[in-house]
Parts: sequence; structure tokens; C-alpha cells
Amino acid sequence: MFSLEIDSNTDGRDLLIAELWELGSAGIVELSDTRVRAFFEAGADRAGLLARYASAAVREEENRDWVQEARDLLQPMEVGRRFFLVPEWRDDPTPSGRFRITVNPGLAFGTGVHETTRLCLEALEDLVQPGIDVLDVGTGSGILAQAARLLGAARVIACDIDPEAVRIARQGFIGSADAVRSAAVDLVVANISPEAIIALAPEFARVLRPGGTLVASGFNVGEVEAVKAALAGVREVRIKGEWALIMTAL
Repeated sequence: MFSLEIDSNTDGRDLLIAELWELGSAGIVELSDTRVRAFFEAGADRAGLLARYASAAVREEENRDWVQEARDLLQPMEVGRRFFLVPEWRDDPTPSGRFRITVNPGLAFGTGVHETTRLCLEALEDLVQPGIDVLDVGTGSGILAQAARLLGAARVIACDIDPEAVRIARQGFIGSADAVRSAAVDLVVANISPEAIIALAPEFARVLRPGGTLVASGFNVGEVEAVKAALAGVREVRIKGEWALIMTAL
């Protein structure tokens, strides 16, 4: 068995992980926000992988169960007051009073491990009221859309520009907020890049009904001011570690 240590920017990390799974990785460990280690069996196409990831560092690995070790790094976790996130291979009982969400790590962004996902889940707990309509922009693995439904949203629209994410989430459409009619929803949640949030700011305002709320995350603390400058009605900024979330109200 061998492994490749590959660098990626933060925005591209989750697509990189999805690609590595499709290329036959036996296990993936996220070393940081911008670096992953992917394990491959000895019979994998090493030359092809190195041609694809020319800057990757190669390491020969011991004969150990790297798949299980990679899985063991992700444990069930309680998020916020209401959610219990569980890897799909675990059968841990759901704590009383919590909603269970099964996650498939590595296939699309949104396993719950990342601070931005947890920030968004906690914000949804505070904002989703029974009967409201929610738009999840950049749905990734679909966790936030699922959370909104569990909290009682009447309708949840999910979208992502990545076809693979839509396939994995088993919901929504390929596209973005510009494909949604005006004044269609009460709440927009967008856990995407700061550049995308800034570019889509007018669309978020357009699709929200009067009194609606935008929850935007996917950026770090140093990018807060740039994102705030593009949004109207900023009412709260939340921080978790090095990552941030902004809420706005129309």
C-alpha cells in the first residue's frame, strides 16, 4: 500500500476528496483544511495518479487496515442542541431529543466536522420555524437541507453547481440561486466560498421574502469584512475557531 499527500485550496478540498474516492482510494485522512492523505492498494495505478497529482508526496505504508483507521478518525458527534451526526457505517443510538443525520464522509462537502457546517446547523436551530420555506445554496452532501426539514421547514429547495454533489445529496437541482424565482423563500443558507457569496449577494436578496434571513458561511475570520460589505442588513457574526458565519435580515 502507498499514500499520496496532496495539497489543495480550501474551496477545492472537498471536490479533491470526492475525486480521490472515485479513483479508488482505500481511505482518506484530512490532514488540514488544505491537505489530504489518500491511501491506495499496491495494485492501484500509481503512475497515473502521479501524473494527475504531479506535486503529491508519495509514501510507502505499512500493512495495516488504513480504511478502518481513516474511518475511526470520524466519530459520531452532537452538534448544537438538536443534531446527532453519524458516519454511515456506525449504528450508535441517537441521544434522546436529537435528530439523527447520517453522513457519508469524503463524497461531498458537509460531513459536520468542519466548523462552517456546525455554525450553519446551529444557526438553523435558531432560525427555522415550522412551515417556512428554505433555500440551501451549495448543498454539498445535503446535510443543511436535511436539517431544515427535520426542524419543520415546509419546503426546502437545494441546489449545487456540482452535479456530483446533487447526485450524492439525492435532492435539489444543478444550479444556483439565480434559477429560483423572486420572493420564494423565508430563509437562505449558503455555506460556500466568500467569492461566491459576494457574487450571489443580489440573488440572495431577490429570492428572499420581506423579513427573510440569509445565513452565509464558508469563509474565515479574515474574510468577514469583505463579505459583510457585499451584504445588506447584517445583524450578527458568529465565530467558531478560524471560521465565521454572517446572518442578515431584510
